[in-house]
Amino acid sequence: MKANKNIFKFKQFDIDQTGCAMRINTDGVLLATSVSHAEPKKILDIGTGTGVIALMLAQRFLDAEIDAVEIDSQAANAARQNAMQSIFSERINVYHSSFQDFETETNYDLIVSNPPFFVNDLKNEEERKGIARHADVDFFDILVRKSAKILSNKGKLWMVLPVKQATEVERIGANVNLFVSEKISMHSDKDKPTFRIMICLTREKVVVNEWDFCIYESMNVHTEAYKSLLKDFFLNF
Repeated sequence: MKANKNIFKFKQFDIDQTGCAMRINTDGVLLATSVSHAEPKKILDIGTGTGVIALMLAQRFLDAEIDAVEIDSQAANAARQNAMQSIFSERINVYHSSFQDFETETNYDLIVSNPPFFVNDLKNEEERKGIARHADVDFFDILVRKSAKILSNKGKLWMVLPVKQATEVERIGANVNLFVSEKISMHSDKDKPTFRIMICLTREKVVVNEWDFCIYESMNVHTEAYKSLLKDFFLNF
């Protein structure tokens, strides 16, 4: 029997990507494995897509309850089905909503997002993929400001962003008293420039912990750091 190319198999769960505009990507899985928090009880995943980040966080943080928000109806349905068919189903709730319209009385210990990032860039011709990959000018302002309102006192907001948007998010955060505590510069290899930045915003102003992360050590050979992060998730590590 031929394998279903829409299904990505992890060690503890499967992700069916059928009908999803944005599929599993390196940014998302590295965000899910890199976010730090001592013991989050309530987690929010903004723009969950297939639900992969929510499921990876459910595997990492066994005492956490996770809410996942997704604006695209097909992706939200896929994420809901992926969560329901996993061993973490009782701890994940998927909501079909924009983050702007998402209403909650929960204070979250950890908020994560692998958001759309081509702000002001040419829109993708495919409307659904455009929604998944592009953000209006005020998108990051809304995301950061609303996150600040629902983040617990010791909470952390983690995002993975292109360099330009990371600078903008850092500026917006400072305006609502959220400050960068960790910053990871992501490189395809040690000789390539930074292509994404993972940043963590918290209410406490601290000395920023910064470091570089490389995905490859040579052509098609992953670094030990990359394999170490994903060894509990990917079948081939």
